[in-house]
Amino acid sequence: MKGIGTAYRRALRAQFTRRMLVLSGAPLALSLLLWGAVLWTGLQPLLDWLQGVFTDYGLFQASGSTLGMLGLGVFKVMVVPLLAIALLLPLMIGSALLFMGVIAMPAIERHVGTTQYPKLEKKQGGSFLGSVAINVGSTAVFALLWLIALPLYAVPPLAWLVQACLWAWVTSRVMSYDALAAHASREERHELMRRHRGALLAIGLASGLAGALPGIAWMGGALLSIVLFPFLAMLSLWLYIMIFLFAGLWFQYFCLQALEELRAGAPQA
Repeated sequence: MKGIGTAYRRALRAQFTRRMLVLSGAPLALSLLLWGAVLWTGLQPLLDWLQGVFTDYGLFQASGSTLGMLGLGVFKVMVVPLLAIALLLPLMIGSALLFMGVIAMPAIERHVGTTQYPKLEKKQGGSFLGSVAINVGSTAVFALLWLIALPLYAVPPLAWLVQACLWAWVTSRVMSYDALAAHASREERHELMRRHRGALLAIGLASGLAGALPGIAWMGGALLSIVLFPFLAMLSLWLYIMIFLFAGLWFQYFCLQALEELRAGAPQA
């Protein structure tokens, strides 16, 4: 646990440096451009389509009855907007994670490696294509599991916990690969991920608990007005990028420290 705490403190110090804030600009700009266009052109058609589906299949009555039994009948008029948000949210998170992994993580790795571990040999056990593959594959699975877990939104605390667990899995898998791609060999990466699986999941879970908050804020905005959707979505994207940036730094510091200790034959923290 000492290694997790040390990496956390280093990541916290680096998070708001000018270099890291500038680094977050590219994935943030791409996310805003992508989802600004999607929401501008596609949000209303999506709402209209869901409205039609609910009308054609009598889902308004079924959902209203279910919410009434749960004591949430006041939310029945917001079922369609909330469902639209729940469908879009994993795609937004996945795109932000993809942009961070492909664009920002290599730069984070170079920065941390150069400043903190300049003597650590680079064995190039990963590649750009490998990073893209693991990012795309993992976020696709993440989005699918998120959609399967949608009924849990009826129990918000449970939904938050499940979201955090999904984040723990996807961030530990994606960011561990990116953090070790340049410095570790393939064998070293597998050994570190096996040896430190619990610690990596713990870092992912801590990041996931924070990462669930923007989604909750956006869902809460749906209860106020559909007009707030695009604005809260853009705010959420910025928060996701900042959370992913911190998580990337945390994973990077932890993984390179663990790699240095592995090569030195030191006891693992």
